[in-house]
Amino acid sequence: MTFKRQNPHVRDRELPRRLAEGTLALVNIPSVSRLEAEAMAHVRAELPLEPVWASDDVLFATSERRAGRPLVLLAGHVDTVPAQDNLPGRIEGDAVVGLGASDMKGGLAVMLALADWALAATPDLDLDLGFLFFTREELPAGESPVPGFLQACREARDAELVIVLEPTDNELHVGCVGNLSAQLTFRGVSAHSARPWTGENAIHKAAVALAPLAALEPLEVEVDGLVFREVVSAVAIEGGIADNVVPDRCTARLNYRYAPGRSREAAEARLRELTGDAELEILGNSPPAHVVVDRPLVTRLREAGGFAVKPKQAWTPVAQFAEAGLDAVNLGPGATRFAHRADEQIQTGELVRTFEALRHFVSRPGTF
Repeated sequence: MTFKRQNPHVRDRELPRRLAEGTLALVNIPSVSRLEAEAMAHVRAELPLEPVWASDDVLFATSERRAGRPLVLLAGHVDTVPAQDNLPGRIEGDAVVGLGASDMKGGLAVMLALADWALAATPDLDLDLGFLFFTREELPAGESPVPGFLQACREARDAELVIVLEPTDNELHVGCVGNLSAQLTFRGVSAHSARPWTGENAIHKAAVALAPLAALEPLEVEVDGLVFREVVSAVAIEGGIADNVVPDRCTARLNYRYAPGRSREAAEARLRELTGDAELEILGNSPPAHVVVDRPLVTRLREAGGFAVKPKQAWTPVAQFAEAGLDAVNLGPGATRFAHRADEQIQTGELVRTFEALRHFVSRPGTF
């Protein structure tokens, strides 16, 4: 996909087709996490701006910087979950269908189109634009290259707002919940299953301990008028070695999603409170992102696209930008209901809506 450079004030009637074809080109490059080299090479070839930072895992470029103009950073990941017989992709009516179309090859196509448009529109920009492409988002947060990049690249940390183009159904999703993973270990005494009273069944202990967690109702936490729901789920369990042996050990994996405003430490303390005397090991803890609904640039973005504002009831990379001290929101053309599905797809009209809203957002008032 290469967008022809034309008068930025002239409406591009070919925009829907170009965005759809750009998305399909990205979909058709296999890019499962840790295997993103070809996708990154494609993005480098299509990006019309000189990189400020480039590595195997990160590509960062900006439009022409001008003193006094705030920097808005658009960010997106190039990797996907494993294929489900949904490659190659295809254009079917008004939709691009295929692996990663919604999460988030469509968002990447919008970013590349905006980078190309910005070259011609530089005099009319009211905000500077940055473009950040990165790998390994679909893996545990500890494998992400984003925190290291933000620590090393001062120019990226100058951004006054980060927009992560994850799928949001073209709604403005602010904040995000924290994501804590832990393991509970229950210990008993092995015995013959014909004489269980001579031992102590670790699986039965686990069942008793997990029952109160299963009965927990979501805890609603309001932040700046938005309601986040704190939830604890048992997501895996393992125990037992044979049908005739009472097990002496059982482990259960827990996932705790907690609201903005609760610290890492407070979240761990809360989970320990909920699990009582059980042996608890924290496996990973990615904090939430703060809510930025009241920032002037966020208000401007909302008005530029007429976007509804919702709380992000999931963890996304906005949390990594927030941890680096940046304001960040999620806004993307993909449909959340299609992310990671075998029939993953994205509507061309949603691609156009995101592109036009972001173009309006960064342009001088009255330009478009």
